[in-house]
Amino acid sequence: MVRIALDAMGGDLAPQAPVAGAVQAARKWRYEIQLVGREAEVRRALQQQGDLGDIDGLIQIVNAPEVIEMREHPASAVRAKRNSSMAVGIDLVKKGASDAFVSAGNTGGVLATALLGLRRIEGITSERPALVALIPTLHGSCVVLDVGANVDVKPEWLAQFALMGSLYAEIVLGRASPSIATLSNGEEEGKGNSVLTEAVPLIRALPIKYIGNIEGNAITAGGADVVVVDGFAGNVFLKGAEGVVATMSEMIRQELTRNPFYALLAVALRPAFRRVRRRLSYEEVGGVPLLGVNGVCIVAHGRSSAYAIQNALREAARCVELRLVERTRERLASLAPT
Repeated sequence: MVRIALDAMGGDLAPQAPVAGAVQAARKWRYEIQLVGREAEVRRALQQQGDLGDIDGLIQIVNAPEVIEMREHPASAVRAKRNSSMAVGIDLVKKGASDAFVSAGNTGGVLATALLGLRRIEGITSERPALVALIPTLHGSCVVLDVGANVDVKPEWLAQFALMGSLYAEIVLGRASPSIATLSNGEEEGKGNSVLTEAVPLIRALPIKYIGNIEGNAITAGGADVVVVDGFAGNVFLKGAEGVVATMSEMIRQELTRNPFYALLAVALRPAFRRVRRRLSYEEVGGVPLLGVNGVCIVAHGRSSAYAIQNALREAARCVELRLVERTRERLASLAPT
């Protein structure tokens, strides 16, 4: 049975959405979930879920009196709040009392807490972990990292992101020798800023399949299995893509409700639209792993609903079941020079 520590105080809709998502996940997949947060608030939210007799013993409350708020500066908040829901949840993973940690809270807070509590995987030389996202493409999906953990990066960090992304694609997506590209403002050699220019030789020296630069429009077209980018540009790309999907969906809805004929057409097309929306929605993905730390840590969207939290818990369980951290460590050891 997978044990997951969930930050019940993380996200715009906490604690109601995390608690409801935990209940749904426990019922659907029988996960053992530790709700970490202010006990009184979490218990009230849990009582709102009605009769929980069918999941008796699967939901546990772990008290954490402090919360790292969304607007707080991560570094100072982590130092000041040693008993935050993030710190207590990460500590459960560190002690082996939980298999994974999930939070929809302050992303910087999750990163700093995980790095402080779990440390880096042996063989990862980058000072900072990376957030990885799976972007739907015409041919499946593309791994993009970093998507928000590191706004400013060093060349050697990008090289490590490339290595971690390659291993992630191998382990989670089952892709042998995945193609790795760097996101730039042109495909030509030498394009990009000074950090990227310095990073490219370091990436080429790694035992991975590096194919060079690609532009943003090539990501969703399936131009590479893994795309490496700094956290600033990666997050802008991700949020921009979310905005385009939302706008296009609304524009199509408006067009299909303009007259009765279009409305009938919309009814017939509804199943296809629903399938496309599922492929593009962040709620279906649920959350993304923080690669490089010595434990499974999933970061969910700050606006996560109960359904999104449920899927973030599923992603955490999948990483545990695939032994993502252990297999990453093993692959790094096999690549190390003797």
